[in-house]
Amino acid sequence: MINGHGDDLYRYGYKVKHNFSSNILQRVDHSGLYEAMAKSMPDLTSYPDPEPLRLERMMATCAGVDDSDVMATNGATEAIYTLASCFKGATSAIMTPTFSEYADACRLSGHKVISFTDINAMPCEAIDCVWICNPNNPTGSVIDKRIIVDKIKSHPQITFILDHAYCDYSERDMISEAEGVEMGNVVMLYSMTKRYSVPGLRLGYAVGSARIIDKMKSRRMPWSINKVSEQAAIYLMEHASEYQIDAHTLHAEALRISEAFRSMGLTVDDTDCNFLLSRLPEGSARELKERLMSEYGILIRDASNFEGLTSGHFRVAAQTPEQNDLLIEALAKCIG
Repeated sequence: MINGHGDDLYRYGYKVKHNFSSNILQRVDHSGLYEAMAKSMPDLTSYPDPEPLRLERMMATCAGVDDSDVMATNGATEAIYTLASCFKGATSAIMTPTFSEYADACRLSGHKVISFTDINAMPCEAIDCVWICNPNNPTGSVIDKRIIVDKIKSHPQITFILDHAYCDYSERDMISEAEGVEMGNVVMLYSMTKRYSVPGLRLGYAVGSARIIDKMKSRRMPWSINKVSEQAAIYLMEHASEYQIDAHTLHAEALRISEAFRSMGLTVDDTDCNFLLSRLPEGSARELKERLMSEYGILIRDASNFEGLTSGHFRVAAQTPEQNDLLIEALAKCIG
């Protein structure tokens, strides 16, 4: 499982001056959250609710759906593994390259896993589930909403799992929670990690028809959301207006980085959000990563461990314009 992840900031610690490896915002004012969490410390002496019903009610209200259509999870990853167990022994089609946990979770639950790379060539015969990350990690691309809706409505026998973890980082139109619930054969995954830049809290939720969500909840471990995380999630939703993601500016910076990379001879996939996937014309991403780290304190994501990618693939997420300039200059020196 761990081999599928690339956020290895812990390996370098204080040596990292500029972190381009993580897709979430790096500079966020969490002072209010820290104060609220400090006040919740006495709650550590008592058990949380076996089921986070209060939290789910708030999530449902924010999403504009019924309480029965939402399940709070210990990060979106818990939702992925729970869903896979709900369809044990199924045949799952996964759009790649993408987040490795879909395939890991499916194989753990005995799924037959089929990969495909183009939504227009999605396998439909004898398929139980389709897994799509939208916006996709690591490419940053978003599939046109009309295309996905057509696929979902044309194949009511298939359950579509749409990972919307990065939806706040794109201006592209995507299926809303209410629309997904109405269609009935869709489960959408969301990540508070990405929305509020709190990866250490492990907070996420799934939205879908009550039929599917009930099945997921029947497999949920008691106390999967601890009290401190629950209080943090409630605070964040109550103060959502203070956590604005400027998707337009971040995307513009990602496009600027993309053009600079292409001018150096790198291959870059088109992106619809704040991060992009690139490939070196020669050499390995691992070596580039180590050189950028040792000489410039710049951390990038070696993307060679994504299914279907090569040793030369790496991913970066746009930061401030000044930091992005440093990345472009450092990369030019490394490959020049």
